[in-house]
Amino acid sequence: QVQLVESGGGLVQAGGSLRLSCAASGRAVSSYAMGWLRQAPGKEREFVAAINRSGGGTIYTDSVKGRFAISRVNAKNTVYLQMNSLKPEDTAVYYCATDGTYMLRRDVKDYHYWGQGTQVTVSS
Repeated sequence: QVQLVESGGGLVQAGGSLRLSCAASGRAVSSYAMGWLRQAPGKEREFVAAINRSGGGTIYTDSVKGRFAISRVNAKNTVYLQMNSLKPEDTAVYYCATDGTYMLRRDVKDYHYWGQGTQVTVSS
């Protein structure tokens, strides 16, 4: 069983920054790839970024490349999402998730373990 708890969301002006954290617990969590996904009001949940178990491999959706950075500290069982140059269209509930394997995943349907989400609101 895997438990994921996100924190760090909030209200920020366009152009600002936030850092989200995801505290993970459970068996072998440090051996899993981890992802961040988001869901905006009235829209489907979408992939944002993912990181492999060592932290040496990352993937991003095109709309956040160059602005967001995913990282992890396995000794703390924590995954981060640094978000810079935020835009109003980044407003969403952000979720930390994993499929419980080492595979990097882009498809929302592949993720099986989810946190409760943290709200990010970017004002214009």
